[in-house]
Amino acid sequence: MKPLVVIGIVLAFFLIGGIASAYPIDSTVVTTLNRTIIPVAVPLTSPQILPDDVSNYSVYGYGVWKFGDGLGYDKRVDLMSPGYTNPSENGSVKLLRFFDMTDVHITDKETPTQGIYFGYKGGQSSGYSPVMLSSTQVLDAAVQTVNALHTEDPFDFGIALGDVANNEQYNELRWFIDVMDGKRINPDSGVKDDPVPGPLNDYQDVYQAAGLNKSIPWYEALGNHDHNWIGTNPPDDYLKSNYTGTYILNMGNIFTNPLGIKSRGFYMGAIDGRTVNGDIIGVGNVSDFKTPPKVLAADSNRRALSVPEWMGEFFNTTSNPKGHGFNKSDADSGFACYSFEPKSDIPIKVIVLDDTQNANDTDVGGYGHGSLDNERFTWLVHELDQGQAEGKLMIIAAHIPIATEASGSSLDEYTGWSSVAEISEQQLLDTLHTYPNLILWIAGHRHVNAITPQISPDPDHPELGFWEVETSSLRDFPQQLRTFDIVRNTDNTISIFATDVDPAAKDGTIAAKSRFYAVAADKIFNSTIPYKPSGSYNAELVKQVTPDMQEKIQNLGTSITP
Repeated sequence: MKPLVVIGIVLAFFLIGGIASAYPIDSTVVTTLNRTIIPVAVPLTSPQILPDDVSNYSVYGYGVWKFGDGLGYDKRVDLMSPGYTNPSENGSVKLLRFFDMTDVHITDKETPTQGIYFGYKGGQSSGYSPVMLSSTQVLDAAVQTVNALHTEDPFDFGIALGDVANNEQYNELRWFIDVMDGKRINPDSGVKDDPVPGPLNDYQDVYQAAGLNKSIPWYEALGNHDHNWIGTNPPDDYLKSNYTGTYILNMGNIFTNPLGIKSRGFYMGAIDGRTVNGDIIGVGNVSDFKTPPKVLAADSNRRALSVPEWMGEFFNTTSNPKGHGFNKSDADSGFACYSFEPKSDIPIKVIVLDDTQNANDTDVGGYGHGSLDNERFTWLVHELDQGQAEGKLMIIAAHIPIATEASGSSLDEYTGWSSVAEISEQQLLDTLHTYPNLILWIAGHRHVNAITPQISPDPDHPELGFWEVETSSLRDFPQQLRTFDIVRNTDNTISIFATDVDPAAKDGTIAAKSRFYAVAADKIFNSTIPYKPSGSYNAELVKQVTPDMQEKIQNLGTSITP
């Protein structure tokens, strides 16, 4: 056998069937307290380009960024009585430390069933942005960043707040779990593509994920993209068959056509994984095609998952805990709610709530809203009653936030509460305001960093208020996760330190290229994320607790080293 042939066989073994190399992260791992990512303005002489014109991003100065100064904590006392005096920080103790990440949107870019048509020439960045090429690599960089922060200040747990998959596909979910587990990742579907020959130099290359530090338990919540076609609708028979075939999806404009997913007229497009920039194929008006367009190959691993199937996959894992919060009986029935207590010696309870719309909702104009039926609401009230009676501080973790947008606003139309939910948003909010031990609601869904004080309706009882903290997506700029430190102050109030974290993407890696794409897309789509230019916001959120709770926690916690 010729030497070059032998080398080729050995290389193929390592890249396809054998040992894969890992992507490194930046040697400097810090939070936005230390530095921020600041997009650089596009030159005034540059033309406005379209999202799919990826090869010209660099030419015209889209995607350029620099490091900016760090952001300190904005001390928020919105929930406290007027005249509240901040206590001294000397003597404060830490009760709990955790991180969340959300809206990772692991994407099979080569599936025939994406919604690229809705974003490739503008419109919805959720339909198309080149960040979809490298979602697994961004997650891997985020996980390595968490691991590095954990060595400096250990986390008690982590939680993913839903939309781990972009399009409810089996392979998308498996890539997510396998990255968290530290498996070998082949981020490709259909036939194997390699746009740039060689290892670790394009978005299709096989690599070894680092995996979350095994000492950190991680938990999961359900998102609307995890059980709906591109997050918008439960799949019908046509969609289900389309996932695993070769023909690119034929769909109408679901945002304007009253037939919704029953409408037809446009091929939704797919990514050609053989191309360096992920060129789009098979997209446009049906009348422009002589024959229906296809992807390169079918793949049975693209199948759409039901909620029970989706939950069941979290038991096929090598990280902890098995099931990642879900129990097997609930997984079999598709009931995606549970609770857990992170530390046996600290009275804090985390309630993980599925507040996505189920397939029984009707006349909703899309299934991306928040919703609770009577079953989930009754379960939530039981969990809150139990936590209050047992003297535990409580955190609710859900995919969709509540009461963050004015009714009828443009954002509320797509991300607010469902008008057909059995439990109205106001009914839910009124109920939550009866539990003084509820300190925090964490959520994703809107792809923004935002903090909303849900102030007590009774000025004489400020302890009935709670904080709501939203974390941005790992998909879109600013591509961040958050850390939370729950601290007991010297006056026995609670402070929640919420800190944004940029994945420590190393120059030259695929995750760093994704950041370039995310910054460019932010400019091209004219995003309206808050807290520009960095999109980051760090805050200390002060919360009053009852006298009974003050007494219970006054001797608990770990001293904070100055």
